[in-house]
Amino acid sequence: MIIDCHCHAGTGGGLTGPWDAAASLGKYLRRASLAGINRTVLFSMIHSDYAMANHEVARIVASRPDRFYAFAFVHPDRDRGHVLAMVRIAVENYGFRGIKLHHHDGRITREICQVARIFSLPVMYDVMGEVSVVELLAREYPDVSFIIPHLGSFEDDWRSQLALVDHLVRHPNIYTDTAGIRCFDLLQHAVHRAGAGKVLFGTDGPWLHPGVELAKVRFLDLAQHEERLILSGNLLRLIAGVQPRSGPIAAAASAAAWSRGGSNDRRARNRFSTN
Repeated sequence: MIIDCHCHAGTGGGLTGPWDAAASLGKYLRRASLAGINRTVLFSMIHSDYAMANHEVARIVASRPDRFYAFAFVHPDRDRGHVLAMVRIAVENYGFRGIKLHHHDGRITREICQVARIFSLPVMYDVMGEVSVVELLAREYPDVSFIIPHLGSFEDDWRSQLALVDHLVRHPNIYTDTAGIRCFDLLQHAVHRAGAGKVLFGTDGPWLHPGVELAKVRFLDLAQHEERLILSGNLLRLIAGVQPRSGPIAAAASAAAWSRGGSNDRRARNRFSTN
């Protein structure tokens, strides 16, 4: 089984570049099939309305539920106060398995982390090289799994990617994916230091060729059980605990998560306050 954990789909909310235009899956699916990729995690393009974008992705997933998983895209600022409702719809109505956000839209918030905790969802957060936040995520939300794609930098910021390797080694809830990593030696270094259990196979489709991205994993020349972890096992483990919640159960879980988050906020304020 080979699962691509990182592929965009649907129509974006702008026309500034491929990232917010339209992502047709036809060519990607033909290439993925030839490469032997069995399933794909889809999420929206950059968009001005992620509720609408998630609904479009849900329709694509529903057309081939045996082929696709999906993550709910959220905007940390524009969707503030509505993330719980958006993610509940995505998980309970659409069957989504994770949360996706991008530093292009804004920095990750406690609200997003707490909602991920409620539903036991992994969070894929593209930090765009701002790797220092990973330390806070790992400490404040040790029960939430974070996937930091591109080894922390799609733009090949060597310092950021090297710094992320250290986080992978030290923090059990921090993961990365292989999508778009062009420095093969750094990818090899990450797997060697952190282990195959901390890396997921991704392509950043439909723009990058899935066969080319898969070849990087093959060239790591790993033991069979290690390669299986990267190609599917790690993702399946991260999404296995997703918990749809409704009614009183959801209310209780929400209250508990927000209470823990509030305690963390108070501890943070005390830690940095001066007398």
